[in-house]
Amino acid sequence: MFNDIGAFELVALVVLAVLIFGPDKLPKVIQDAARFIRKIRAFSENAKQDIRSELGPEFKDFDFEDLNPKTFIRKQLAENEDLREIRTGFDLKKEINDVAGAVNDRGDSSVPAPAGGPDLLKKRDLPEQGERPPFDADAT
Repeated sequence: MFNDIGAFELVALVVLAVLIFGPDKLPKVIQDAARFIRKIRAFSENAKQDIRSELGPEFKDFDFEDLNPKTFIRKQLAENEDLREIRTGFDLKKEINDVAGAVNDRGDSSVPAPAGGPDLLKKRDLPEQGERPPFDADAT
């Protein structure tokens, strides 16, 4: 639960607790907090046991961590052979480079230009000095 708290943070919390509650009340506050955490854990375990008993014997090995989306997806990717094959066969960097090449028209794109129309991805030449730019009635 508190795996990412370092020594400096822990010392700062202790000093802050002594300043807020005082050295006289601090042991009582720590006892009350520990008792509250024990009650919450007991309530949580009782709720888990009630849910397991209501689900029936086929869900005896049900793990509540599987309800976490990250854990569920990680478990499915590890167990399912088809998903593992898809994951190893899909190269995201290559796909992104292919799309970027098509957009930037670097010549390594496999997307053909639209038939019968101008290539919208190409930069247009600037009009000559004194020449009016093309007028598009739909754009105005």
